[in-house]
Amino acid sequence: MTRVLVLGCTGSIGVQALQVIDAAPDMEVCGLACGRRGDLMAEQATARGVPHTVCAGGGGTVPHDADLAGLIDACAPDIVLNALVGAAGLRPTLAALERGVTVALANKESLVAGGDLVAAIRARTGARLVPVDSEHSALFQLLDGVPRDRVRAAVLTASGGPFRGRTADELEGVTRRDALRHPTWEMGEKITIDSATLMNKGLEVIEAHHLFDLDYDRIEVVVHPQSMVHAMVRLDDGSVLTHCGPPDMRVPIGHALRHPAAPPPGEPMDLVGRRLDFEAPDEAAFPCLGLARDAGREGGTAPAVLNAANEVAVAAFLAERVGFMDIPRVVAAALAAVPSEPADTLDAVLDADARARAAASDAVAGVPA
Repeated sequence: MTRVLVLGCTGSIGVQALQVIDAAPDMEVCGLACGRRGDLMAEQATARGVPHTVCAGGGGTVPHDADLAGLIDACAPDIVLNALVGAAGLRPTLAALERGVTVALANKESLVAGGDLVAAIRARTGARLVPVDSEHSALFQLLDGVPRDRVRAAVLTASGGPFRGRTADELEGVTRRDALRHPTWEMGEKITIDSATLMNKGLEVIEAHHLFDLDYDRIEVVVHPQSMVHAMVRLDDGSVLTHCGPPDMRVPIGHALRHPAAPPPGEPMDLVGRRLDFEAPDEAAFPCLGLARDAGREGGTAPAVLNAANEVAVAAFLAERVGFMDIPRVVAAALAAVPSEPADTLDAVLDADARARAAASDAVAGVPA
């Protein structure tokens, strides 16, 4: 029986992960953790007989620890599914990998802020890391067995979010409600806003760099509104390998939890009558994509600054304290205010995170009411 610890169990990915595990006779949930919705987590635990739980907002059967190491030790999982939102997911990723536990990763920030730290620990412990995001799961499968010198580029697809086709001027007045209307995916508020700004895709570019050891010049982004093609790989002979599937997160979750075994069977996808459109992203209207790519190229703690500033900016937008196009402005201000330094220790990353949040908060305060 494969024992799975689900971090972020009350969010969209966590709930779907529990559905996947419930449907698998050879898997069981050994522990749960959430941020604030302790009541829902308690219901999930009771329904499955889960003895070990942690709620960052208070509650649970295991005392809350900043890195969730106590929960990992109590559960003794075979796999940690990390679906926490934000930089809070970095510590448990590092803690699990330090213990040699496989991590099914849906927390982008673990690699965006701490990619160098993750790589160093994996090299030392040999722990496996399997991506859960649909785009990286697709690349993970496409690149399996392909000689790396044959890979010309990896291509990540973006739905374009609710504002595809709008100009920067048209985006100045969009509302919180507008931005939360994603045309394809059902996700939490923060990631839905990141999708609307294309910051989500920028973070995924940084993730892909760390996951697949690809230079940034070999990672492309295209807008694909149908969300059927999740990723592509350009080969040196001019051909393109394509991963096509339904926009259902249970598919990549199942693949990550079962790897290297075969994923659970699913319904065949009907391609008749479907169309596939691709277009270049408009980085003038969606500057977060370029900000993320630039931070990734700069390296060091710059991606951690980018991520922390974005979290502050998105929270301010959701609280209706800043406008939609203020999000990239706040992020750019923080990147300018906090210089990049080597990201060779957790303390260095956390210090950059803290300074970025302070700089972003100052930038938010300076936005005219």
